[in-house]
Amino acid sequence: MTNSIASTYEDFLLASEKAAISAATVRGKGDGKLADKLATDSLRTSLNRLNHQIRVVIGEGERDEAPMLYINELLGSATSNLNLDLAVDPLECTTNCAQNLPNSMCVMVIAKEDSLLSAPDTYMMKICGSNKLKGHLSINYSTIKNLQICCDKLNKKPEELKIVVMDRERHLNIINDMRSFGVNPILITDGDVSAGIEAAQGKIDLLYGIGAAPEGVITAAAVKALNGFFLGKLVFQSDEFLDRSKKILGEDIHKIWSENELCIGDDYFFIASGVCDGWIPGVKFSSVGVEVFSKVIFGNSKKIHLISNIYSNE
Repeated sequence: MTNSIASTYEDFLLASEKAAISAATVRGKGDGKLADKLATDSLRTSLNRLNHQIRVVIGEGERDEAPMLYINELLGSATSNLNLDLAVDPLECTTNCAQNLPNSMCVMVIAKEDSLLSAPDTYMMKICGSNKLKGHLSINYSTIKNLQICCDKLNKKPEELKIVVMDRERHLNIINDMRSFGVNPILITDGDVSAGIEAAQGKIDLLYGIGAAPEGVITAAAVKALNGFFLGKLVFQSDEFLDRSKKILGEDIHKIWSENELCIGDDYFFIASGVCDGWIPGVKFSSVGVEVFSKVIFGNSKKIHLISNIYSNE
């Protein structure tokens, strides 16, 4: 497509792969903070070498709160004519990397300037699924009503529904409602980005519940390219988070966001590079080199590519 940013994906793929390798060097060693720092430092170094001006719209908080990749940080070349938005989590599932559990990965979305919502570092209620359910569910509905709609639209009995919920105390009422309806939710400790993508692909029926808002925007972009749906509404842990969110979004803090509002237009791409095995294979170390696996989803073409590259030990 003319003037599409898709031609830049190899630059960002290399940065993502190097971040995944950096995190994987301490995979399973119990130190998630170190793994996150290694991934972040690697990513910043790689992105600063690019000939594009990159603005972090989704990072690890505001500058004073996050010494790593922070909201509104500028990377790359200040003299570039190509200005890009970046939504990034250098190490999704930090705890899983520390314990060598599934679905730890480096994830990012790259889009044209002003295409991605700059989501504050707070929580978000999320409902995500395939196009079979698009337009039918609502965050304003009760859990039971949403489940009833799922059964109707998917032609499934409650016990046949596959719904992923993060295993958190804040979800006790949701989990109890699901079980009372006859649904046995699939509980995960971390990894709602990959769960959201699998929901969009129909491998599970729904991602449901409260997770991090920044990862919500990243998930929404991937889901949109896969013709799924995403609904998100901010949830605030305290008045401090509410006030910080108002500075970024104003009165829109109470809005219910769709995938098309979180990611505007189709000129973007999503990249995820596996650290631990899961939705994407993890980094493989051998005597001859390091193999990295990534998935790239293009907003324009709606295509998903599995890519592997081997880096020599020499």
